[in-house]
Amino acid sequence: MRRSLRLALTLVVTGLCTAYLVWQIDVGKTLDVLADANVGWFLGSFAIMAVTVLPMAWRWQLLLVPSGIQERMPWLTRAYYVSYTAGQILPTAVGGDAMRIYETARRHSGRTGKIASIVLLERALGGAATLALAAVGFALAIGRYDVGAYLWVEAVFVVGTIVLAVVMFARSARGPLRRAVPLLRALRVERPLRAVYEGIHGFREHAGLLLGVFGLTIVVQAVRVLSIWMAGKAVGVDLSPRIYYVMGPLLFLVMLVPFTINGLAVRESFFVSFLTKVSVSPEAAFATGFVFFLVTIALSLPGGVILAWEALRGPSRLAPRLGTAPSERNQSEKADSAGAPQPTTRLRS
Repeated sequence: MRRSLRLALTLVVTGLCTAYLVWQIDVGKTLDVLADANVGWFLGSFAIMAVTVLPMAWRWQLLLVPSGIQERMPWLTRAYYVSYTAGQILPTAVGGDAMRIYETARRHSGRTGKIASIVLLERALGGAATLALAAVGFALAIGRYDVGAYLWVEAVFVVGTIVLAVVMFARSARGPLRRAVPLLRALRVERPLRAVYEGIHGFREHAGLLLGVFGLTIVVQAVRVLSIWMAGKAVGVDLSPRIYYVMGPLLFLVMLVPFTINGLAVRESFFVSFLTKVSVSPEAAFATGFVFFLVTIALSLPGGVILAWEALRGPSRLAPRLGTAPSERNQSEKADSAGAPQPTTRLRS
């Protein structure tokens, strides 16, 4: 996408959301709500987000192993925090993922395709786990909360995730996918998409690993939803955590919208739109979103400190790829750089 088009979309999306907020909230009342915010609940919200980075880094480490890429937990944790910092200036979570792919590829040259597919698989598993929670939230909310339209949006995403899983892992889907090859080739995206598809499709041989990682992700996402609940408690929103298991999965999806400046205005508009349907004032709803925004800012600070420290130390040597013999590394690099697909997953036009 051209930079000018993305900039235009960013301005349009942010402008519309800002106009919606101005229409909905009283700025003076909102400032009063924020001034009375409870610091303890804010710190609790931040602590949950910070601590859950560790199991997310472990999840990433587990997914790297089948591709012969070994990394230590300290570096993976560091990369996650740096990605949060990148997400403050790049398009939301997508920018953070790009940062992780870039940094990991520098340490494992010639493996960019595999690394990208693993990061995208990790993101897809996160989305699937989020939608599994959404399905639970859907069941919890029926007949209890009047958020009808949002429930059906969640239902559509759940169905879409199931379809995507079939496309990525089912061998029977390869035939229909071949028909798209000429179009993708004309658009000059066939080669990178093929590499990503092959990398993800190869994990069908590791079903046990995927199920285990999926279970871990559900637990992490369930705990992270409590961070949103705590952000609400910080500004006096006295709701059960139950409603946040309806709202949280949708918020995580909203934060993937790439046409925003760190989710500015879009996140707060979502909070106002959703929470006002369960009798929360627009000012308190906006304040909840703003406090959660401050939590994400705080989460990016460790990565900023890391980058500043590394800049002061000067350029460091890239670490060798751990656990891979030199001959194996050379063969892998040649295969990856040539874009040679595995025979079992090749898509023929």
